[in-house]
Amino acid sequence: MMDAEKWKDTILAKSREYMEIGVSVASDLTEKGKTQAKILSNQAKISRAQRQLGALVYSLAKGNEENQPLVDKYIDMIDSIEQENRQLKAKLTPTEADEVEHVVQTEADLADVMADPAGEEQPADEPADAQDGQEAGPAKKFCPQCGAEVAPDALFCNKCGAQL
Repeated sequence: MMDAEKWKDTILAKSREYMEIGVSVASDLTEKGKTQAKILSNQAKISRAQRQLGALVYSLAKGNEENQPLVDKYIDMIDSIEQENRQLKAKLTPTEADEVEHVVQTEADLADVMADPAGEEQPADEPADAQDGQEAGPAKKFCPQCGAEVAPDALFCNKCGAQL
């Protein structure tokens, strides 16, 4: 009878040990998944901010205007997100970081194809949305600081520089 009790206690102890290992592994995988998702989310923010920065610089140059403080805000924001991504990638193994980088590159390639599926150049004086004959998409958005109209996905106001 004693051997059966000892055997039962051994089995229960091993079961608890394996359960704790499983919980630990699942927790680690969850954290790595969250880290990878945050990196991808940050990369999308960086891409959007870079597009907006390019549009801002273009509109300022076209209007023969300058707004270096606003340009600097975009650059600082992009730098801070890139720094956060470097810190997040440092938490991953080299293989995991490479996997995230591969997904980022694949998404960037897909975005390029979706933006120009036929591989054709847009006329410089005609916006991409106007070519499809579609009307403006989302509702207009305005800066809460100065009231100027801003792009629906803008991060800063092009007129006053307020963060949106």
